Amino acid sequence: MSVVRPFKAIRPAAEYAPKVAALPYDVMTSAEARKAVKNNPYSFLHIDRAEIDLPEGTGEYELAVYERAAKNLNDMIRKGIFIQDKSPCLYIYRLTMNGRSQTGVVGCTSIDEYIENKIKKHELTLERKEIDRINHVDYCNANTGPIFLTYRDKKAINKAVQDWIDLHRPIYDFVSEDKIGHTVWIINNTEAINRIVKEFKSVDTLYIADGHHRNASAVKVGLKRRQQYYGSPEDAEFNFYLSVIFPESQLKILDYNRIVKDLNGLSEKQFLSRLSKEFEVTENKSGRVSPKEPLTFGMYLNKKWYLLKTKRPVDYDPVESLDVSVLQNRLLTPILNIGDPRTDKRIDFVGGIRGLKELEKRVDSGEAAAAFSMYPTSVEQLINVADSGRIMPPKSTWFEPKLRSGLFIHKLSD
Repeated sequence: MSVVRPFKAIRPAAEYAPKVAALPYDVMTSAEARKAVKNNPYSFLHIDRAEIDLPEGTGEYELAVYERAAKNLNDMIRKGIFIQDKSPCLYIYRLTMNGRSQTGVVGCTSIDEYIENKIKKHELTLERKEIDRINHVDYCNANTGPIFLTYRDKKAINKAVQDWIDLHRPIYDFVSEDKIGHTVWIINNTEAINRIVKEFKSVDTLYIADGHHRNASAVKVGLKRRQQYYGSPEDAEFNFYLSVIFPESQLKILDYNRIVKDLNGLSEKQFLSRLSKEFEVTENKSGRVSPKEPLTFGMYLNKKWYLLKTKRPVDYDPVESLDVSVLQNRLLTPILNIGDPRTDKRIDFVGGIRGLKELEKRVDSGEAAAAFSMYPTSVEQLINVADSGRIMPPKSTWFEPKLRSGLFIHKLSD
């Protein structure tokens, strides 16, 4: 059973929605955020990355940043940039990129289901990043960024969502600067809400697709509120957190590619020789290599592209048979001596949305010695890892399109 609960969203007035909506706080630096909000006082980055409204050099984790975030949020509510629905609602959020759409239900999910592992994760979190979002949620008294969840498809949920869309106009419908379409419907009918809530009760498990730090932080703030307000009712708002829930079949994961800073003291000839013991190495004279099947890799080295294919079979294991694990275990660690990719400074990661041209740029500039293009992890693999109780290697998944922050805010108390 999965709990999906309606809530009274704080959301932009319709005329402000395109200006408010912003990419998630964690996909850009402070400098990039400052540039992104130039001439846009309505951007949600003024709340999500409030250091941009403080003097340059202000640390992004300073107390003043969280105080400013809360002030900016309250000011935007007071000015009518944000409004709040008068009764609990569910919402439908559709994103469209390059002609492909994914449509999810926006509601609140239960911190207890996360604690009980009914909402499953596949990534580790960093304490520093958790503390940052804990402070942000705590000071704003709100979940300001939605958690991106998925589930194994249920036809009844898809039909309930589509039935509403067919009969109602969206409250928002705009295209952001990166050419992504954003369309939102509000479900404000009790019967329709109850229908979707009931259908989600037949979903055994929800899975975190993206937003592990936001999820963990939302839960910890909820537990903190329980201690502060001991004896509060089970349906208190802080026992739930903001989520957007998409069916598995509609999601797309892009490749998450690797670059390495050096060849571990090997010459190019020595490196290729050692590589050939584990992989079939074929120069691709026609140009860039974007792998078309699992267990194949592209490699860019000294202005040449190569196709790498594993020689030894790979036994199935939900984690060890992932392409990112095979590359790590058969090449990065034994040949290049790159250990834990979470901490090793000799490796970096490039999201597939940047394209293979970015890999060439990093290598040709001398920033990296070689780059590896990956076959994308599948949503099914993500679910299998989560079901096994295991953790994926870092930077295994890059979801596109990115959810926009600022379209929905969930207050932790009225």
